[in-house]
Amino acid sequence: MSEPELTVPELRVLVAVEEEGGFTAAAARLGLTQSAVSHAVRSGERKLGAVLFDRGRHGARPTPAGTRAVGHARRVLRLLETMTAEVRGAGRAAETVAGPVRIAAFRSAAAHLLPAALARLTARHPEITPEVRIVRELGRGTAGEVADGRADLGIATLGGSDPLPRGLLSATVVTEPYFLVHPVGHPAPRTLPLIDWMENCGSYTRAWWAGQDWIPPVTVDAEDDSVVLSMVAQGMGMAIMPALALMSAPRSVTITDLGEGRPTRGVGYVTTAEMA
Repeated sequence: MSEPELTVPELRVLVAVEEEGGFTAAAARLGLTQSAVSHAVRSGERKLGAVLFDRGRHGARPTPAGTRAVGHARRVLRLLETMTAEVRGAGRAAETVAGPVRIAAFRSAAAHLLPAALARLTARHPEITPEVRIVRELGRGTAGEVADGRADLGIATLGGSDPLPRGLLSATVVTEPYFLVHPVGHPAPRTLPLIDWMENCGSYTRAWWAGQDWIPPVTVDAEDDSVVLSMVAQGMGMAIMPALALMSAPRSVTITDLGEGRPTRGVGYVTTAEMA
């Protein structure tokens, strides 16, 4: 006898509890009673054989099993939305694709890679509605948004030391080099203080960085690459930045090739097998 499967309403409850942080708020969002939400969560836990939420004064927080379950729940619900749109459009031309496409991208990719690509996509499929969110490429980053069902497609940095979440497909679209950027006209730019930011893909530059005795410890740790570039433009220091982040560099900075062996990073897409 097969194991009982979660129902669509139970999947919706799991997602709502995780997003709202508690049973009461999830019930209000779904128009249910709190007892109905509690029952649905207990039913899901029984069917999956795992505790999905830690209950307490703080509300309800997903356990590791719960995080994985909610990610799958979002992806199943998204597939149902896609099925509805595709079935309703079955009588139209075979090339017709419609509906929202949820994209998670880090800032420089969203600014410099996506606009042209989305222009071509919407010209070919005018019934597509891109929905772009900026996600910092830290921790699980854009790939984690796809794995957790919050995005259909992630524009991610690829090829680093951190593996992608299980079950995702990816491909590199561009490989970009890193450059030294510094104020125009400085006589000894490599003696300037170093400005950096947390998102600056350390896994790609770590080995190269360690072998460069001219690079000082970070003096200023900024919020993101646009802030770093602005600070360099104001003469506050130098930075080592990937090509995408430098596409909007002002004339007050000089971009210098780091020579043979310079670090590079891959940028590409991440999606799920079912959404590919």
